[in-house]
Amino acid sequence: MKTPRRERREKLPSPSSPAPDPGSAKGDPERLYVITGGPDGGERAALDLVTMVVACSTPSPTVQPEQAAILRLCRAPLSVAEISAYLRLPFSVVTSLLTDLLATELVESRAPIVRAVLPDRSLLEAVMHGLQRL
Repeated sequence: MKTPRRERREKLPSPSSPAPDPGSAKGDPERLYVITGGPDGGERAALDLVTMVVACSTPSPTVQPEQAAILRLCRAPLSVAEISAYLRLPFSVVTSLLTDLLATELVESRAPIVRAVLPDRSLLEAVMHGLQRL
């Protein structure tokens, strides 16, 4: 029987080593605070996870890098959940960024088509049979 091997622990950073860049981590709370503009208490657009977003123009040099990334991603329609996943940002941050883009009319949003408002299958079949009899 083999003796169990111990795994090495990660080396702890020494006090003399430089601190990591606080802006380099995607989930850094301070960075997310700066991206969203802080708790301004302003209204956010009524977006949910399945709201479709499409870009109306290409990113200009004046927009934030995250907003430029959204504009590049949304050349074809994407849901807010997909944007959040691709950018690896929380839904609330993406909603805040999209609110700014919607206000400047750089993107358009559309609620998904609700299945309940589509015609009933039996109605479509009746129309199809009626057309075939003509």
